[in-house]
Amino acid sequence: MSKTPKSISRDRTPDGVPETDGGPAAGAAVIQGYLKTLPGGPGVYRMINAKGDVLYIGKAKNLKNRVTSYTRLANQANRTRRMVLETVAMEFVTTHTEAEALLLEADLIKRYRPRYNILLRDDKSFPSILLTGDHPYPQVLKHRGAQSRKGDYFGPFASVWAVNDALATLQRAFLLRSCTDTVFASRTRPCLLHQIKRCSAPCVGRIGEDEYRESVEQARAFLTGGSRRIQDHFAALMQTASDAEEFEQAAAYRDRIRALTRIQAQHDINLTGIGEADAIGVHQAGGQTCVQVFFFRAGASYGNRAYFPSHARDDSQEAVLEAFLGQFYSKAPPAKLILLSHTPPNKALLEEALSVRAERSVRLLRPARGAKRNLIQYAVSNAADALQRRMAESATQRRLLDGLAQALDLDGVPERIEVYDNSHVSGTKAVGAMIVAGPEGLMKKAYRKFNIRGAREGAAETASEGFSPGDDYAMMREVMRRRFSRALKEDPDRTGGQWPDLVLVDGGKGQLGVTLEVFAELGIDGVDVAAIAKGPDRDAGRERIFLHGQAPLSLPPRDPVLFFLQRLRDEAHRFAIGTHRNKRSKALVRSLLDDVPGIGPKRKKALLHHFGAAKAVAEAGRTDLEAVDGINRTTANRIYEWFHETEQ
Repeated sequence: MSKTPKSISRDRTPDGVPETDGGPAAGAAVIQGYLKTLPGGPGVYRMINAKGDVLYIGKAKNLKNRVTSYTRLANQANRTRRMVLETVAMEFVTTHTEAEALLLEADLIKRYRPRYNILLRDDKSFPSILLTGDHPYPQVLKHRGAQSRKGDYFGPFASVWAVNDALATLQRAFLLRSCTDTVFASRTRPCLLHQIKRCSAPCVGRIGEDEYRESVEQARAFLTGGSRRIQDHFAALMQTASDAEEFEQAAAYRDRIRALTRIQAQHDINLTGIGEADAIGVHQAGGQTCVQVFFFRAGASYGNRAYFPSHARDDSQEAVLEAFLGQFYSKAPPAKLILLSHTPPNKALLEEALSVRAERSVRLLRPARGAKRNLIQYAVSNAADALQRRMAESATQRRLLDGLAQALDLDGVPERIEVYDNSHVSGTKAVGAMIVAGPEGLMKKAYRKFNIRGAREGAAETASEGFSPGDDYAMMREVMRRRFSRALKEDPDRTGGQWPDLVLVDGGKGQLGVTLEVFAELGIDGVDVAAIAKGPDRDAGRERIFLHGQAPLSLPPRDPVLFFLQRLRDEAHRFAIGTHRNKRSKALVRSLLDDVPGIGPKRKKALLHHFGAAKAVAEAGRTDLEAVDGINRTTANRIYEWFHETEQ
């Protein structure tokens, strides 16, 4: 944007407009009160309800005209009338152009996620490949997030699988290192990757800097579309080696050619002339929409991903696509050419806005013939298949939830199930885990982990000071108290969609009793609680389900509801174990240098580069320590005294 948008109103209630409960007309009156101060230029508006939640975010070429339309209720759809009914305040931001308004609208929608907007619910970042530029022997690695490290970035890739596949090809074809700079500096002999011919072992001098740099340039050329030229180059080298009867070297070049050929042979669509493009196909059925995105860079596919935006049943494919494009490209860099299956209502405006965001020209095209048309049909076909699978899975999930409600005699079908499990080793590094499931399956964005604070590694203590290691009941009590105390504080009216209908804990009667005690302590009712325990000898299929005031329940071994409960319990166990393993691993990899006073990341890095390992630093003398860049005599003495005093 060339200039910063200007906020022209943050008033919660416009002057002269009384608060009233008179239905949609009252909401229209609230909106009417803002019109006298609104300009006729472009901008973004927010409609807000009585709780302060943003209901809807919209952009306008003319703010006054657009907001005025909400005061005329006769021809509005029921959804819009409900939105106006709930509106008690509005906020406005003016922009200098309509394109800036569109970009700001997309950013605000992603921030506030208003219930009446079309929402892109997947906010994962896209991985890329980084060829580092801050080391004599550049490293090739997978990268996410801000591109702040010096080097060349290639992407985006649609998934981790796609980027891993490309990295494997780069390793086979160009033998580039993937190890960190610290590992590189400390190697004394080649690693396994060199033995399986995926690295040229520059760490131990098996390849010179100039030769390695040539491999890096070849990899860069491959990633920018020069794969054919690189293959021809390797073919010539293979022939030269063969003519010289250097058959082992010739076989190595043959393997590198095969690696390049493999990635080119994976595509069953014609990529001729595509170059850099994103292909986006939309399919709609049953009031739901799937948007399938394919990434093409340097004439090769970088993978694809399916999205299922949240929207009203009567929203058109074109409207969904337009909202999707604005939100999607707020986190992903747009390609120079974006191929579409449908034409958005504001195509020219979108092109302008995306060009502003990308700081270069971006073109939107709905192809009518040729290879580009075939590519879009391929994307639409994939979107249709993905939506069909999703709808089938949703129907199956709904049947399982219905069956669960019947089996446990619940008051209604649960829309949100929370499953809890704990993990520890002899009481140490204890963690609690919560997974969430609903009509659309596992809701991984809602997963939560809890670092158990009350456990004390030592003898049993009083409840106020902590509890003894391995006390599963106390761990469950802490997790439940923290989870639902926060829920009571943040959403006491239970209207935010974050309260469960069913709480399922891994364990037996004891864990059930602890959970019910916490609920009684906090005054929580209306939430069903069950515990699932493995049967005799911990056999799967002989689980017992514990419910309050009832005898333990056992389901038939082949009951789909039992399988569903087992999957939920196993997923909670997997998440808890993974969380505990990560916590344990962080403790294991903690360096000896982390606790030394006055040693920050830069000095730590310099010491490791000089000595190769933290243990060698601990054993070094004062003079050796002073020889490290950035370590003066005072710091060297501090390091030496730290380790030697610690050892005494």
